[in-house]
Amino acid sequence: MPMNPRRFPAVLVLTAALGFAGCAPYATVSPVQPGLKLASAPSAAIAQAGHGIQAALAEKRDPLAALGGYLEWARIAQQQLARDPGDRAARDTYNFVVARVIGEIQRASLDPWSRPLRVPAAGGDFLLVHQQVPEPLRDPARFDLMPADQLEIKGDYVRERQRKEGIGAPVVAVERGTREHEREDFRMPGLCYGVTALIRFEGRRAAIAFEDPLDTGRVTFAGRGFPLAADFTAPLAVTLARENPRRLEVSGLLRPDDKARTARLTRTRPYDPEKTVVLIIHGLKDSPATWVPMLNRLQADEELRRNYQVWLFGYPSGYPYPHSAAILRRELDAIERRYPLRKKMIVIGHSMGGCIGRLLVTDTGDKLWRGIFRTPPDKTPLPAGIKAQLREELVFRHRPEIGRVIFIAAPLRGSDLARSWVGRFGSRLVKLPSTVLDTGNAAVRAIAFEGGEMRLDRAPNSMDLLTPDNRFMRAIQTIPITPGIPHHVICGDRGKGGHKDKTRRVMSDGVVPFWSSHMETAESELIVPSGHSAHQHPQAIAEVERILKLHAGE
Repeated sequence: MPMNPRRFPAVLVLTAALGFAGCAPYATVSPVQPGLKLASAPSAAIAQAGHGIQAALAEKRDPLAALGGYLEWARIAQQQLARDPGDRAARDTYNFVVARVIGEIQRASLDPWSRPLRVPAAGGDFLLVHQQVPEPLRDPARFDLMPADQLEIKGDYVRERQRKEGIGAPVVAVERGTREHEREDFRMPGLCYGVTALIRFEGRRAAIAFEDPLDTGRVTFAGRGFPLAADFTAPLAVTLARENPRRLEVSGLLRPDDKARTARLTRTRPYDPEKTVVLIIHGLKDSPATWVPMLNRLQADEELRRNYQVWLFGYPSGYPYPHSAAILRRELDAIERRYPLRKKMIVIGHSMGGCIGRLLVTDTGDKLWRGIFRTPPDKTPLPAGIKAQLREELVFRHRPEIGRVIFIAAPLRGSDLARSWVGRFGSRLVKLPSTVLDTGNAAVRAIAFEGGEMRLDRAPNSMDLLTPDNRFMRAIQTIPITPGIPHHVICGDRGKGGHKDKTRRVMSDGVVPFWSSHMETAESELIVPSGHSAHQHPQAIAEVERILKLHAGE
């Protein structure tokens, strides 16, 4: 069906005005032919083995013969590292040929995972085995394995390739087929894992093991202790390139019912009860992908890897944000029944995600309801089903499992852009699902609007509730954040000048003015030279690192 020619430009105007326009891909991943780059001159044993094996490989196309050559080379490198653990050329050689072993197994569809694989080699056959782990989700037979050094990575969200030097070959593991019980287990769809492959030799027995660099910092290899090598960016880039989240973001705003299944809480890795959960929430016309630049940096920090794990809340951003907050509370109840928390979590919200986070740390009683309808719930003339839905969204207590909140470019008092002609026209393009529409329409009919308020003749959507003069926004301002929950503010400023209060010109990130994101009760506040995507600015990321380390220290 052709798009209405009047509507198409409006979508573009709305997207550009919200500061999210752009055509560059979030991430692209292209195959490259890796070469062996040595940090120092190789020892005589390594050099001699390398020349001989490379010559043999050039003559043989058989995958088992190639595998045998690589294993022989890796074995010699391990012997050299046992003698001299500081030999960087031996380490680089070992890492390179282990990556080639994994690549050859993948290319030739070999199976050393379910049973030992006999590999012929000049010095005698190798028995290639897999060091089994008890968790079925970590079974390499379930994954396609891509050596990270074979991947060229580009894109707006992965401009910095975060690597860690050490022993082992970083690999991206992509699960094949449909993931059973994905939703019930709160696993993120399409997520790629970063692992590091090691091969340990005992005589002619070669045992492959995969280590998780987010959990393991050092390993024992060749009788010595080594830092574990890692590529933290590659799995994030492959996930983005495969899933292409950009296509979901506009539709999640304009037609949220089509993306209702994306309203969910997910883990980015196996749950560790000893690590603090960081729950991150995206904003309007966005998706969890928007956090990749920050995750890329945070995962590269050893102290943060040791102390934290990340959960993501995704949702169609066309929903009124009290509705999204109600969904999140249900998701938190469900995930904590399965994965009970031992430590209080930290919530980080960007833009409207900050508004959702604000509702998680607020005790409303019936104050918010009274502020909207001017009557208590039992006196408000609404059908029973509608009233039950509105109670869930307007009458709630703070989440006791939350120990700290970081608000980034959050329109806590609304945004003038939402009530501008662009915002009002864009709001008309949002098509709410029938359940939300029925509840919102009934609520609007029960409100006696007053002078100076935004008047609606239909159910409010996310953009309506971000206008400074709507009834909900005014009412929530009268209810403070629950005392005892430390919180922090990060604001963006485009550097165009302006005042911090409402007097013109107003300091702003282009979407959210300072007066809206500022909080007098915040423990810290940082203004970064950024547009609305302040959560992707290096200074904001550094501030989040500081706060997380502060929290870990406490």
